[in-house]
Amino acid sequence: MLDIAAVLVVALLFGGMTLYSFGFAAFLFTALPMPQARSTIRAAFPHFYLFVLGTAAIGAALCVGTDRFSAVLLATIAITVVPTRQLLMPAINVATDAGEKKRFAWLHGASVLITLAHIGLAGWVLARFAIGPA
Repeated sequence: MLDIAAVLVVALLFGGMTLYSFGFAAFLFTALPMPQARSTIRAAFPHFYLFVLGTAAIGAALCVGTDRFSAVLLATIAITVVPTRQLLMPAINVATDAGEKKRFAWLHGASVLITLAHIGLAGWVLARFAIGPA
């Protein structure tokens, strides 16, 4: 029963991160005027990161008894999302507010790479459920 719960939680994590990153954010920038899209994204990101933290931590806890490697991958997501939320996200906002385009581009690029890594790690865990640990 824990395996079923674990796969559902990890699927939620993977799907949620993917939808937010490639769907929601892109939609906002095409559907809303730029200032409103930016403020909406800024308001949504803290919740997104809490979602990632919570689902990755729950997934790690559910996997620890049956697949420790997957638990470590999920714990890595949970741990690394904390400085992303607490340090990187505010730095991106400061750079945006100050009009520091180069700094914004670098910081935003780092946040994109981190999120892509998180999506990749969650996908790896899902693949392990599908094909079994190697």
